[in-house]
Amino acid sequence: MDPFKNFTGVVLPLDRANVDTDVLIPKQFLKSIKRSGFGPYLFDELRYLDQGEPEMDCTERPRNPDFVLNDPRYAGAAILLTRENFGCGSSREHAPWALADFGIRVIIAPSYADIFFNNCFKNGILPIVLDAATVTRLFARAGGEKALWIAVDLPGQILGLEGETIPFSVDGFRKHCLLEGLDDIGLTLKHVDAIRAYEVRRQLVAPWQF
Repeated sequence: MDPFKNFTGVVLPLDRANVDTDVLIPKQFLKSIKRSGFGPYLFDELRYLDQGEPEMDCTERPRNPDFVLNDPRYAGAAILLTRENFGCGSSREHAPWALADFGIRVIIAPSYADIFFNNCFKNGILPIVLDAATVTRLFARAGGEKALWIAVDLPGQILGLEGETIPFSVDGFRKHCLLEGLDDIGLTLKHVDAIRAYEVRRQLVAPWQF
């Protein structure tokens, strides 16, 4: 997992509550476990006008002009702004994989489904919780003629935009893992010497286990 870096990015305003993981990445795309290649199918049923299938070339597919992801104002967006209970539904890890592969590094919402929230941190995405009033105010700014740009400072836990800064909270351990680029495997490998030493000792004490 790549370490999280401070950046300034375009905000993609998805004004929907209770967006579930099947909306994020429909079930037919769950056959692969490679973690990559899911970006073109993010929000597939909202984004395109035809039926999406695995391995389909999305470059020529008809796009829904009314869906925010297809609005040229938000091209290259790296920050997703959305509403309550984002990521509800089944616990598919493909949902954060699709968001990350598309280029989303930060999500801003009033609340999240617990499993999705945890999966974001494990896949290099920072899910920020802000109160509903602040989220509504950001939607008003992001929906103008020009895209809204926000500077994300994870070490300082601050969002910066023209005219104001917005502090946010994040668990210290999760923050450390994002900044160091550590998923569960990376955390385990930090202790590889101790694990190997334990295995050597265990082999002497209980050789029948090996």
